[in-house]
Amino acid sequence: MPEHDESAELRTALLRLRRTTGLQVVFGGLLQEGRPLRIAELNGAVTPALRGLAISTGSGLGGKCLALSRPCAVTDYPSARHITHEYDAPVSAEGLRSVIAVPVVVRRRVRGVLYGALRDALPIGERIFDSAVAAARDVEQALAVRDEVRRLTAEREEMRQAYGELRELAPQVTDPEVRERLLAVCGRFESTAAPEGRPPAVLLTPRETDVLAAVASGATNAGAARRLGLRPETVKGYLRSAMRKLGAHTRLEAVVAARRAGALP
Repeated sequence: MPEHDESAELRTALLRLRRTTGLQVVFGGLLQEGRPLRIAELNGAVTPALRGLAISTGSGLGGKCLALSRPCAVTDYPSARHITHEYDAPVSAEGLRSVIAVPVVVRRRVRGVLYGALRDALPIGERIFDSAVAAARDVEQALAVRDEVRRLTAEREEMRQAYGELRELAPQVTDPEVRERLLAVCGRFESTAAPEGRPPAVLLTPRETDVLAAVASGATNAGAARRLGLRPETVKGYLRSAMRKLGAHTRLEAVVAARRAGALP
């Protein structure tokens, strides 16, 4: 998931948390690969003191939340005795006293922290606690869905790469029985592209399919010619023919149209 999409999920959850609880300030951030958690989203703040603040695991309330992977709260941040106080300056600049921090946990891994705060030293009630946990769960679910989409997309691309390599290999095989078996495997890949097993909406010749598969893997016309043992002019001819059948004007349009038509996986 692009980072800005993840931030949008976090921003929406924080806004909803502030509206439903009356918390004066809500803020948070998500962990990015190889980088510390930074406060990226704020709502209700009157100073820039918290924005961009890097939170170290174990430090402050958020760092404790990261380390323990569970919600943590303090009634009076400046005098709290069970957290470290590396972040007292920005917290005091914003005038925060009562603060809750809730982890965003996806598949047992902490992916971020949501905070809510008041400028008075008041206990965090059960309603606020439950709302903060619910907001974190919303972000968790959104991240889990996006993770799964990303995983499936990567698997799909690996399958397409394997398909393209098989299409390139088949014409080079001199044993007709082995070649037919390779083409049969290609056919199994192709059958997954057609919805509900229906035949493709556009019928391409085997060579047109070979050329489009090579183009889909990023090959130039010259590269496709080398892979397939054809002349570059021949590859251009097959590509033009396939584009005409697919109603496409560019190579990329042809690949996209072939996939939509079920002619390529």
